[in-house]
Amino acid sequence: MTCSYTPVIGLEIHVQLATATKLFCACPTGYIGAVPNSNVCPVCLGLPGTLPVPNARAVEFTLRTALALGCSVQRGTRFHRKNYFYPDLPKAYQISQYDLPLGLGGSLDVRTDGDVHRIRITRVHMEEDAGKLVHACGDGRLSGADHSLADYNRAGIPLMEIVSEPDIRTPREAREYVAELRRLVRCLDVSDGDMESGSLRVDANISVKCSDGRWGSKVEIKNMNSLRALERALDFEIVRQTAVLEKGETVFQETRHWDDVSGHTRSSRSKEEAHDYRYFPDPDLPPLFFEESWVTSIAATLPELPWMRRERYASTFGLSGDDVGVFLEDRCLAEYFDALVGAGVTPSRAANWIRTEVLRVLNEVGGGMVAFPVAAAELASLLAAVERRELSVTAAREVFDAMHKEHLSFEKASRRCGIASGNLGENALKDLLRSVLEENADVVEEIRSGGDVKGKKIRFLQGLVMRKARGQANPESVLQLLEDMLRGEQ
Repeated sequence: MTCSYTPVIGLEIHVQLATATKLFCACPTGYIGAVPNSNVCPVCLGLPGTLPVPNARAVEFTLRTALALGCSVQRGTRFHRKNYFYPDLPKAYQISQYDLPLGLGGSLDVRTDGDVHRIRITRVHMEEDAGKLVHACGDGRLSGADHSLADYNRAGIPLMEIVSEPDIRTPREAREYVAELRRLVRCLDVSDGDMESGSLRVDANISVKCSDGRWGSKVEIKNMNSLRALERALDFEIVRQTAVLEKGETVFQETRHWDDVSGHTRSSRSKEEAHDYRYFPDPDLPPLFFEESWVTSIAATLPELPWMRRERYASTFGLSGDDVGVFLEDRCLAEYFDALVGAGVTPSRAANWIRTEVLRVLNEVGGGMVAFPVAAAELASLLAAVERRELSVTAAREVFDAMHKEHLSFEKASRRCGIASGNLGENALKDLLRSVLEENADVVEEIRSGGDVKGKKIRFLQGLVMRKARGQANPESVLQLLEDMLRGEQ
């Protein structure tokens, strides 16, 4: 009998919360680029006699996320010590949550290939981050390292852990689940969700179930620093575990390290169980209790969530999946789009300009939408002139460049570029066309003699007129007048 194999996948996602200070002390959280071990203090290093104090902002951020995921918020929660020894953990224990997490239950819908699948959430809880090991070898990877150096700047940074049920069916679905959670934390402004910098990290638990009833043991995969790496690692592990079971061998419960260069997982250590960590309530941290009114007030401040925005943009504005995807990744960009549409710009034109011109500028100068210098009302005025055919698209791009480079309003940028809002009068436009025809008599002769079968020559003249008109002419009107003049009708 041929056996078929089904992957069973659950994910643990660790999200660094965008607070200014660490979870239990006043050390800053900006560890990237900082001198190693410069953002530390006796509290986050766990020195004797220190007392941790919870960061209220981190608690609020975790609560916002739990509410958005539809979790049941616990009115009382507490911190535990998770005991294990590893060089990046200065206290030899991690302050985390065990039997009383902040949020229980909840779910997230994932869309793959037109299908919607609900992934249940097990829990949402808080914990502190560990330090970072720098492996001393040529390529910076763990394999082949001579030794490792410990930087504790990251130790104590607030983490929110979101644990799913083993409901994920494919590596592609796992990728989409993480992408949707990343959109959510960005929408809620609780994290930038950047996997490459480590703000969002994923550990995958995967086993393979055989149709004859056999199961492989659960394997944990770490070190997946991108959505692509997550999908590749799960693909590889499914093939590996299936091959082991087909040979009649045993899949061992362990933690494996993903090597993105070789495209393989490598055994790292045996997988610990909960009892191995010897959890016990942290004696230095009292339980936290939340008033109903506080939870209700936070729920009332939740913004439009990504899946709600996706539905509105598709049903109300008819935007394509690509357009919607761009706006779901950046809440500020989506709000800018809404402001353009609210000012009268058609949704399709607003989306097109954001995807082409606005994102081009953001990629060139950086800083995100917070630092973008062109107000939505000013860009709306520019696009309104385009829609009224008072400006050509080429002229509008020139004005837009002046607006963002010199921080000018639409009207000031138009004058700066020598482009006035409004079309040339009919007589002025005809005079302009006559000058272009006189300057290009050879082209005119070729057109009149029938040498412009494909219309390239007349388009060339049209472009010259538009350039001289500085955007103050309607392209269709220019083309019609050119055709009339070339026939001798003007």
